[in-house]
Amino acid sequence: MKTFVMMTKVAKHDANLVEVGAKLQDRARNARTWLEDIKKQCPDVKFLAHYALLGQWDFMDIYEAPDEETAVKVSIISRSYGVHQIESWCAIPFDRIQKLTDDLEAH
Repeated sequence: MKTFVMMTKVAKHDANLVEVGAKLQDRARNARTWLEDIKKQCPDVKFLAHYALLGQWDFMDIYEAPDEETAVKVSIISRSYGVHQIESWCAIPFDRIQKLTDDLEAH
């Protein structure tokens, strides 16, 4: 399984507080349905963490998926639940990076 980080924003950058609040309420109401939809359409996905954030992004989800195509499905499903902006990253554990570096240095 590969690890992915999905950053989401529920309202556009210049949204007023009422719009942001409404989007957050929509997300809270839809959270269970969103997760059920992902489990149904992407049964191999395993969510590891969900955080609300201060700053540019509103939420961060960390999950495992078998491949990039499945990660794209998670993003598409999330957008259908009112997410304004999504950015997904593949996360590689540091020990794997260190091993790759060691392997390169050995040659």
